This record gives sequence, structure tokens and C-alpha cells, in this order.
Amino acid sequence: MSSRNFITDFENMSAFGATAGGGINRQAGTLEDMQVRAWLRELFRELRLTERQDEIGNQFGIKEYVAGAPYVLVGSHLDSQPMAGKYDGSYGVLAAAHAAERVIQKIDDGNLIPTLNLAVVNWFNEEGSRFSPSMMGSSVYTGKLGLEEALSITDRDGVTVAEALSTEMAPDPSVAPAAASYAEIHIEQGPTLARNGNVIGLVDTTWGAKKYAVTITGDQGHTGATPMDQRKDALYGAAKYIVAAREIVDRFPPGALHTSVSTLDLFPNSPVTYAGEVTINLDLRSADTDVLVEAEKLLAKERKYLEEIAQVEITQELTHQW
Repeated sequence: MSSRNFITDFENMSAFGATAGGGINRQAGTLEDMQVRAWLRELFRELRLTERQDEIGNQFGIKEYVAGAPYVLVGSHLDSQPMAGKYDGSYGVLAAAHAAERVIQKIDDGNLIPTLNLAVVNWFNEEGSRFSPSMMGSSVYTGKLGLEEALSITDRDGVTVAEALSTEMAPDPSVAPAAASYAEIHIEQGPTLARNGNVIGLVDTTWGAKKYAVTITGDQGHTGATPMDQRKDALYGAAKYIVAAREIVDRFPPGALHTSVSTLDLFPNSPVTYAGEVTINLDLRSADTDVLVEAEKLLAKERKYLEEIAQVEITQELTHQW
């Protein structure tokens, strides 16, 4: 029987970065994130898991039984969006830690004979709200994203990932355990299970996601002095592009494509100047590769129609995940 109470641990964990509405604001590498990571480090110690941190900030609680054998890896992430629910990611990390405790006890009691090793993981910057792209720690772990590239990424204030992680313990480049299998328990984040009358489910497909920084460039001018027929208003162009991104969803079967524009930055962002440049974050998602490819083609056609309003340019591909 476990000596720890899951609900008590969850309440203590949720106090780090707690918001007035009962959620959390614990973005990657912030003080709140570092505090909960320190709390997890202590929890690992109490559960007799050896804590290790790799170079991108992934935290592993390791229990080795068979020298040289790979690991059963379980976990999720403790970082959050700016105004997030407290279950997203965090529940999966704590559930994994408590499950590991039960397995360790069964091995100690002689009820299980291990043939593999065990590790609990907290992926760094899985949410991607402060540092883009998302799923950073797991992408570096799987080789989808280069370590040096990830460490050099900056937030809006110019702080790099490497600088954000520098206040913690020294990383060990050799600690990332090779996984024989991986499991993660997670809330759904959407209404589908509840709408269908289910309380639990298994993931059988996942999104292919393509995320872009898109820059719309016009010519800024005075909101009063510049004649309307002479304006190249970047925000007007961005508005047209955002609507186009939303409306291409209707050209596909229901549920086949999700499109979102999640951020918008204006320059010069003055109340008496129409925008000369707008940058948005475009998110395309589908479980079907062909749908994503076709959606990109449709958006490329929409760009041509905006040429008289403003220039549209994809300035950076943020992620390409399958």
C-alpha cells in the first residue's frame, strides 16, 4: 500500500503558479516552473527514484534494475499555458510517479521480477507558450529537434532556453534513458469524450501539425491623413488572411482539418497609425497528411489575392510534427 496520498500531493503540486480561478500559470523556465521542478525533484527522492536532468531540461526519475536494459518510460509535463487548467500535463507526471512507487513496492515484495528499468519523466517546455515550438523536450529526446537549436531559442524578452535553464542543476548529457516503451495519461483537453458519454479512452490517432510564423507587410501611414485608396494596411491584409485560414476548414469533411491563428503582433502598434507589419502564428492540424498538404495549397492561393492589400510571407516554419 502506498504511503503517499495522491490528492494531497496533487494539491501541493498545484500550488506552484496557482491562479485565482483554480488553474495554473507555470510557463517553461519561469520561477513557478522551477519551483515545481524542485518539488518534483524532492518527490523523486522520497520515492527512491534517482533524479537526473538532461541538457534540454527533461527531468527523469530513474530506477535501474537491469544494467544496460532499456526503460519503461512514463510521465508528461509540468509546464503550462499562461492561464491553464491544473490537470493538463501535471496529472500525468504525478500519476506516473505514484504508479512507479507501486511497481517498486511490488518488486521489493517479490511480487514482480523486473526485466526492464523504470523511469518517470517531466518533459521540458511541452506547451511551448514561452518558447516556441512546443513539445521541445520530447522533440530533442527523440531527435526531431537539435539540442543547440532548442537551447538558442528566445522568448519575447530575448531570454534563451539555455539561460532559463542555467539556474538549475548542471545537466548530464548521458542521462536520457533509452525507452523500451512510453505511456502517458492525460486529460482530453476537448469535449469529445464527454459528448459521447465516455469517461476514459485510448488514443488511436494523433494530429499532424504544421505551425508557421506568417508576416504580413504593408506601408504604415496616418489613420487620418492617408487616403483610403492609397493604403496598404497590413492589419487589413492579416484580417483577410485569418478569415481565409478559418474558412478553408469548410472545404474538407467535418473534423478533417483544424486551423487557428493564435497570436498577433502589430508594428508600430500605435492608435493613430495603421499597421505596416503584422506577424501571426498559424496552426494547421489534421490526422491526414494529404489534408494538410491540400490546406497549404489553398492558403497559398489566398496569398495571391492579398497582393494589392499587403505582402504575405511565411517567415518561419515553427514546427512540422507527425
